[in-house]
Amino acid sequence: MRLAVAIVGRPNVGKSTLFNRLVGQRIALVDDRPGVTRDRREGEATFGEFAMRVIDTAGLEEAGEESLAGRMRRQTEAAIADADVVLFMIDARAGVTPADEHFAAAVRTSGKPVVLIANKAEGRAADSGLLEAYSLGFGEAIPVSAEHGIGIPDLYDAIREHAPPEEEAAAEGEDADEGRTGPLKIAVVGQPNAGKSTLINRMIGEERLLTGPEAGITRDSIAVPWTWRGRAFELVDTAGMRRKAKVVEKLEKLSVGDALRAVRFAEVVVLVMDASEPLEKQDLQIADLVAREGRALVLVLNKWDMVEDRQARLDEIRADLAETLAQVRGVPLVPISGLTGFGLDRLMETVLAIHAVWNKRIATAQLNRWLEATTARHPPPAVSGRRIKLKYLSQTKTRPPTFYLSCSRPESLPDSYRRYLTNALRDDFGLDGVPIRLMLRAERNPYEGKKRQTR
Repeated sequence: MRLAVAIVGRPNVGKSTLFNRLVGQRIALVDDRPGVTRDRREGEATFGEFAMRVIDTAGLEEAGEESLAGRMRRQTEAAIADADVVLFMIDARAGVTPADEHFAAAVRTSGKPVVLIANKAEGRAADSGLLEAYSLGFGEAIPVSAEHGIGIPDLYDAIREHAPPEEEAAAEGEDADEGRTGPLKIAVVGQPNAGKSTLINRMIGEERLLTGPEAGITRDSIAVPWTWRGRAFELVDTAGMRRKAKVVEKLEKLSVGDALRAVRFAEVVVLVMDASEPLEKQDLQIADLVAREGRALVLVLNKWDMVEDRQARLDEIRADLAETLAQVRGVPLVPISGLTGFGLDRLMETVLAIHAVWNKRIATAQLNRWLEATTARHPPPAVSGRRIKLKYLSQTKTRPPTFYLSCSRPESLPDSYRRYLTNALRDDFGLDGVPIRLMLRAERNPYEGKKRQTR
């Protein structure tokens, strides 16, 4: 296991900026306002041959246990308990505040090794803050500028002192295993308050993600490793996606952008919908977005325990989807309850099944036999008195299944006939529920570009 390092401190001292600097990516949301980070986020950081697991946390605040700030603090306390080393961060320009002193005492009671960091230390304005830092009882503060990368080598050296001697060898041994299969990446998306975080917490069996009655609690996309029946998964919780017209604040735009990136990097996307509410246009737009990105899709009806006439509700939603999601016809629909755990095994079985379809490859000979039979049953139309000839079909890639059709005059093939071929591929080869790409290209003229030979 790599050394676990938690970054803690009061709100708005620059914890997420330092996290992004250490992991080498801008994956944690950063904004000038305090309290942007709510859930704890993890990332891998390396410095030379030394590797560690870095945990970004919410700013420590004094609040009631059941308030949102109180639940955020419990997430930070869990990160401290999980860490081998705590990076306690203060703002060097602001100096040591009463809040810093209060939370320094709380970190000290954890018994974990502490490295004191004075962020925003560029310029003379930070000098007094560096002197005040001694009063916290953690020794000399390491002056850094997370934004500009100043002092990062000194910080690495301080962290490295707390690593056990075998840490580097263990890290190398983990990286050397190149043959292992990576985790299946699942992005959990949906509108605010659909129950995405509650669902993931129920799946992994712990309160890993911040939940509550407030809509829009999740801001960052948080990846959580998980193993189910011996298979490794990476569950990515995302911020709720409202209609574009309603997203006006900069921070919400950043959160939605982060969720969209999670969709693009996922293999399977689980769209969580509130079964107790009518099917909304926004749910369908999210599903359409997932299909256009080419991801495998599973629709989840959450809060199923709150539905009275379940069969009627299921029939109603299936009828709506048949009309509005024709591009991913046959997409699986799974009723669950994130609160009670109902339907979770079926959900994971469905995820694995749709993932297999998304990766399905069909032999070229089989495809061309199918093309001959399909066009004989329903020939392509004649355009301007000339019938379009379909020559050759091959699958060029999976994830999603992508096919190239060689034909005469591809620009003249009607969209209706293209849809006919796509639907026939879906029906005859068991490609229900995943996007299908059917690309057209003109047949190649073997004499093109060759000069006529003359005697």
